[in-house]
Amino acid sequence: MKVVVVESPAKAKTINKYLGKDYEVLASFGHIRDLPAKDGSVDPEADFAMVWELEDRGSKRVSDIARAVKGADKLILATDPDREGEAISWHVVEALTQKKVLKDVAVERVTFNAITKDAVLEAMRQPRQIDQALVDAYLARRALDYLVGFNLSPVLWRKLPGARSAGRVQSVALRLVCDREREIETFVPREYWSLVVVLKTDAGATFEARLVGADGKKIARLDIGQGEEAEAFRKLLETAAFRVTAVEAKPAKRHPQPPFTTSTLQQEASRKLGFAPARTMQLAQRLYEGVEIGGETVGLITYMRTDGVDMAPEAVAGARRVIAKEFGDAYVPGVPRKYTTKAKNAQEAHEAVRPTDLGRLPAMVARQLDPDQARLYELIWTRTVASQMESAVFERTTVDIEARAGGRLLELRATGQVVTFDGFLKLYQEGRDDEEDEESRRLPAMKAGDALEKREIRATQHFTEPPPRYTEASLVKRMEELGIGRPSTYAAVLAVLKERGYVEIDKKRLVPEDKGRIVTAFLESFFRRYVEYDFTADLEEQLDRVSNNEIDWKTVLRDFWRDFIAAIDETKSLRMSEVLDALNEELGPHIFPKKADGSDPRACPSCGTGQLSLKLGKFGSFIGCSNYPQCRYTRQLAANGDGEASAAADSGPRTLGKDPETGLDVTLRDGRFGPYVQLGEGDKPKRQTLPKGLAPDLVDLEKALKLLSLPREVATHPESGKPILAGIGRFGPYVQHDRTYANLGKDDDVLDIGANRAIDLIITKEQGGGRRGGAAEPGRVLGEEPESGKQLSVKAGRYGPYVTDGTTNATLPKSMDKDALTLEEAIALIRAKRASGGGKKASAKKPAAKKAPAKKAAAKKPAEKAPAKKAAGKPTKKAAAGE
Repeated sequence: MKVVVVESPAKAKTINKYLGKDYEVLASFGHIRDLPAKDGSVDPEADFAMVWELEDRGSKRVSDIARAVKGADKLILATDPDREGEAISWHVVEALTQKKVLKDVAVERVTFNAITKDAVLEAMRQPRQIDQALVDAYLARRALDYLVGFNLSPVLWRKLPGARSAGRVQSVALRLVCDREREIETFVPREYWSLVVVLKTDAGATFEARLVGADGKKIARLDIGQGEEAEAFRKLLETAAFRVTAVEAKPAKRHPQPPFTTSTLQQEASRKLGFAPARTMQLAQRLYEGVEIGGETVGLITYMRTDGVDMAPEAVAGARRVIAKEFGDAYVPGVPRKYTTKAKNAQEAHEAVRPTDLGRLPAMVARQLDPDQARLYELIWTRTVASQMESAVFERTTVDIEARAGGRLLELRATGQVVTFDGFLKLYQEGRDDEEDEESRRLPAMKAGDALEKREIRATQHFTEPPPRYTEASLVKRMEELGIGRPSTYAAVLAVLKERGYVEIDKKRLVPEDKGRIVTAFLESFFRRYVEYDFTADLEEQLDRVSNNEIDWKTVLRDFWRDFIAAIDETKSLRMSEVLDALNEELGPHIFPKKADGSDPRACPSCGTGQLSLKLGKFGSFIGCSNYPQCRYTRQLAANGDGEASAAADSGPRTLGKDPETGLDVTLRDGRFGPYVQLGEGDKPKRQTLPKGLAPDLVDLEKALKLLSLPREVATHPESGKPILAGIGRFGPYVQHDRTYANLGKDDDVLDIGANRAIDLIITKEQGGGRRGGAAEPGRVLGEEPESGKQLSVKAGRYGPYVTDGTTNATLPKSMDKDALTLEEAIALIRAKRASGGGKKASAKKPAAKKAPAKKAAAKKPAEKAPAKKAAGKPTKKAAAGE
C-alpha cells in the first residue's frame, strides 16, 4: 500500500480514482502547522529559530496520515507544484518524523500541473525529493512576514489608535493606492484646444483631419493652450484652400497576447467578468480540482498559480488543431508560437494557466459548471486558443494635407486603420483599464495633389485629467510591474486591505479610507525604507535567489532584521506630538485643503485663534482645535470631493430652524464621528448622527427633526405585542424588538421604513439567530450528510467561516474558501470535528436543577479571558501573519 497526501478532499477523491486500490489518498486540508501567534515563534536571538505547532485540525490530519503510513510501503507527497505546496509537504514530513512513523517508509515528492489521469500517472513515474531551496524560501518569507507583523503592528496600535495591522507587502500595496490619491488631489488641470476640419473629396466622401503644424512648426496635443489662439487658427482655416500633399499606406500586424499567468488572469477576469481577484482564484481552484464529466472527475485547467507563459508541446498542438477545425487553416500560423515571461521576478517554472484539453470547448462543459465557473473557463479557453492564432493584419493610412491661407501654411493630418485580416481578433481581444483604443476608421480614396473642400471646422476646449484611481486589476498589474509580492498572494493582500477598512471599492475603483491614509503617512514618516517600492522588490528578488539556492535564507533575515529592529526601537521614544506633527505635514493637502479666499486652512473657524490639528482618538481620527478644552470645535478628517471642507466644518454649527415643540434651535454640526444634528445647547443636548449616504447639504429642518425623533416606533410585533423601533446606532441604522436588533439593508431608509419591512427584518433575525446587534448571516446550504441526514451549511462566523449541521460547528481552514466549499469537503470537516469530540453548540436552556455546574462554569470565565487580555499588545494571526 502506498499513501498519497494532497491538500484538498476533492483532489484526494479524484486522484484516488486514477490510482486505484493500491493507493490511499488523504487530504491535509492545506497547512497542518503554523507559527503560534505569540512572542518567540521566530527568535532572532537564536539565529531565527522557528517554533511550529499543529493546529487542532492539523493534529487530526497528521494522526490520520500517521495511521495510514504505519505498515505502508511508501509515502508520496503530491501537494501543489509551488513554494506553498513544497512547504506543506515539508511540514507533513516534519510532523510524521516527530511521531516516529517514517522509520522504514520511503518518502517521495511528485508534482503535476493538471489533475488529469495522464498527468497524475506520469508524475508518479517521476518522483523526486523535497526541494529544500523552495522550502527555505518559504521559511524566509514566513519569518519576514511574522517579524514585520509582530513588531510593526504593535507600534501602530500604540501610536495610531484604531489602526489594525501592517504587513510587508500589504503596506506597500496600500501606499500605491494612497500615492495615487495624492496625485489626484494635487493635480492641476491644464487647458488645451484641438482643431478638427471635416473635409470632402471630389467623390463626395467626407473625413476628419487634425491640425498638426503651422509655418513649419509642429503642434503637439497641448500646444494650443488658450481659446484666443484656437480662434485665430480657426479663422485662418475658414479662409484656407486644402490640398492633399502625401498619402502613405503601410501594412501592420498585431500579435496575440500570451496565455494567462496568475496575474493576467486576475486582471482580465476583473475587466471582462467583473470578478475580484479573490473570486477569480476561488473559481480557478474549482476548475483545477475538476468536475464530473462522463462519470469521471476531470481537472479542466492547469495549475492556476504560475508566472509562466509557455505551454506544453501537446497543448500547443491541441490548440492548433482546434483553430484549424473551428476557424480554418488561414488562422493557423506557419510556426507554433512560443512565449517567454517578462516578469522581473518570475518564481515558478510551470506552464501558463490553460485548459487541460483544448478540444473541450466551453459549450461542452457549460452544463457541468455553475455560471461563474463557465464564464471563467470560457475566458481561459479563448485566451489560450487565441494565443496560438495568426496575427491580425491592418492597413494603416496617413494622409498629409496642407491648408494655405494668405501667406501662411497650416498642416493637417488624417489617419485611418483598416483590418485586412482579423486573425486572433476573430476570437479574442484583451481588455483595457483606463485607455481606449483610437476609433478605427477607413479613409476615402485620395492621392497627392487632390483638392479638398472644407465642410466644417471644430475648435474644442479640453482639460487634462488626473490619473485614474486603481482598479483591482490595474493595482495587480502595477504591483507585478514593480516586482512587489507574488501574483499568487495579490488576491489575499487586496482582501486584507478591504477587511482592515484601509480601502473601499467605489465604482470598481480603490479609494483609500482615512484610516489607510493615516497608516501610510505614519509608515512613510517613520518607516519609509520598508514601504519603498524598490526595497520591497529587492527583498522579493532575494527570496527568489533563496529558492534558486543562490544565497542562504538566514543571511537574508539577518540583513533585514538588523536595520528593521533599530527602526522599531527608535519609534518607542516618539512623543505623540511628534507623531501628530509628522502626520499633519504628510497629510496636509488632504486634511487642510487650501481655501478659496487664501486664508489659513488650519485656522480654527470657531474660536479664530486656535490651530487645527489631527487628533487620534479611541474610535479613530478627527480634526480638533489646539485651544481644547476651551474650544470644542471638531470635524471629520477628510475634505469633500471639491477639495473644500464641509459646510458644517467651515462655518461651525449651521442653524436649520427652531423645533416647533420646544422652541430650541436645531443645528447641523460636524464632529469627530461625522456630521450630526443637535437640538438646543447645554451639557447633554439631544443629538443624532446622519446616516451614511445622507449628505449634510441635503439636511433641512424637516429631515433634522425626523432624525432627532429617533429611535421611533414603526410597528408592533405580531406575537409579543411589543413595539419595534427604528434608530441609528454605532453600527448604522437598525430596527429593534426587545433585545433583538437587525441592521437595515442598503436600500432601507431609517426615516421612512414601513411596518411590514421592519417586522420582516425582525422575524428573519429572530428565526435565523446570529449575533445581537447585527443581521444574521443565513449561510449557504450545501446539502445533506448521508450518515445523520442533517443539512450542512457554511456560514460566516465571528472567528471566521465555519460549517454547521445545527449541532456541530467546524471552522474552515485558512486554505479553504467558504464560497467554493463543496459538500464533500464539508462532510469531512464535520466528521473530523465530531471525532475530536468538539464543536457542540451550547444548549440555549439548562435544566433548573443543574445550577451548580452553571455556577462553576461562570467561575471559569475570567480564566478563559485571561489569554486574550495578555495578547492584547500583540497581533493576532490574522493581523500579523500575512503579507
